[in-house]
Amino acid sequence: MNSSLLHVISHTDLDGIAAAAVAWHRWSGIRPLKVSLAGYGAVDSLILESLDAGHDFLVIDLFCQDERTVENLDRRYSEGDAPFVFDHHETTASRYGNRPWAVVDTSFCAAKVYYRWLREQNIPGLERLSPLVEVANDRDLWINENPQSRLWQAMITLCGPYSLLARLAENPDAGLFPHELEVAEEFVEKQEKRFALAVEKITKSDRDLAFVEPGILEFGDVSDFGGLVLDRMDDPPLLVAVAARRYSGDWAVSLRSRSEMAGKVVGMLRDGKKIRGGGHDDSAALYFPSSYSPEQIRTTIQAAMRAIKDSERPAGVTLGDLFAKARQTGNSRDNKG
Repeated sequence: MNSSLLHVISHTDLDGIAAAAVAWHRWSGIRPLKVSLAGYGAVDSLILESLDAGHDFLVIDLFCQDERTVENLDRRYSEGDAPFVFDHHETTASRYGNRPWAVVDTSFCAAKVYYRWLREQNIPGLERLSPLVEVANDRDLWINENPQSRLWQAMITLCGPYSLLARLAENPDAGLFPHELEVAEEFVEKQEKRFALAVEKITKSDRDLAFVEPGILEFGDVSDFGGLVLDRMDDPPLLVAVAARRYSGDWAVSLRSRSEMAGKVVGMLRDGKKIRGGGHDDSAALYFPSSYSPEQIRTTIQAAMRAIKDSERPAGVTLGDLFAKARQTGNSRDNKG
């Protein structure tokens, strides 16, 4: 059995951390593991780093943005190799779902996609991970049947993704311990106050876009805030965008929608060089260079939304429509005659 280093590349939300925990319990004690929890903008460099070092890798709940990276993956794969990409994003499914090195299923969260594949391979000893995977699935697909999922997301915000991964690597119990539960519930109470302030600050000048300036919400707030605005407001916008400046200086903009607008905006603005991004149809992210201001980000997203709406408007009456109408009129007259 191959005992060389395995690089696990996953996302920083509950789904990504649960997926990394599944990988940890699958491979820990069998292979040395390196885990990178990252955003979409870092995936290409992490994959290329692994390729250059000659390390095996798993990419779960994320995918690269650059076609050149995909070409490298195609060259790396040999017939009969195990897949090394497990994802559930619509953008990945539509473009790369037929690749033999990818397992993509939009019906589940990525942790569940990877977990189900492992179970199909008859890997023993993973049954105890099922409750954790189901909590992640509830959270990522907004099923809202398990209130624990929001509290787990609160713990990620409070402790950071790597701390939560360490907790789940040591004990993958899906139930929060009493001391964890107390802190998470207190956080959610404070989170509701931040949400109220963010709603007040949302610009009223654009009814289609709810843009939240940096400094109001914290990491991990976005999904729940998006649900508040999109599902509870009487007249919700088409898109919620929350901007945050990262330590590297560039901007991460989280997008949430209910009509696939988030994915469409990412598809229009992402160029793989200046602006990066990826995600679901209704849950996605864009990464802007540090040279952009919040106002420039807002107006760029607004322009993309206007272009998308214009492209989706029904076309006006065409010459073909006029000919068809004329034929119908002629046939009607013939029938009467």
